Amino acid sequence: MSSNRGSAGRRRLRALKRWFSGVTLLPIALSLGIGTLAGLGLFTFGYGEGAAYLSNDPAACANCHVMRGHYDSWQSSGHRHVAVCNDCHLPPDFVSKWVTKMDNGFFHSLAFTTGDFHEPIQIKARNRRVTQRACVHCHQDLVNHLLPPDEDGEMQLCVHCHRDVGHAGR
Repeated sequence: MSSNRGSAGRRRLRALKRWFSGVTLLPIALSLGIGTLAGLGLFTFGYGEGAAYLSNDPAACANCHVMRGHYDSWQSSGHRHVAVCNDCHLPPDFVSKWVTKMDNGFFHSLAFTTGDFHEPIQIKARNRRVTQRACVHCHQDLVNHLLPPDEDGEMQLCVHCHRDVGHAGR
């Protein structure tokens, strides 16, 4: 009886060896790598309350401690009643808005995970352009005469003079 179990075990071992001989390590390594990255991504999304950032709620921006001051100052600004974070800091069209949200979300989470960020947080040039376009869009009637004749022309940033408008006292 014990020799039967032993021979069955040997047969299973030979079958496993045959199966593994046809399998290369690349698909296994690739599967493990993709699975690990997906798992880490899902964990980070959950731990960092990523679903909150899919909303239009300004309180979501204050999930990160470096944004608390910006959120608090926005609450006492004149813009609180007319604009939320997304209105000023994201492009208005659907595709650009979500591409910018994903880009910012990825790089913010990377920076906060690695601890490689400036405090107080500083706006990137790309996001500064988005904010400038939002100012000009909302206040087009007031600033139309200030706009450069060429769309790519230079103009003073609105926040140069109006630094505290969206974030009072910043």
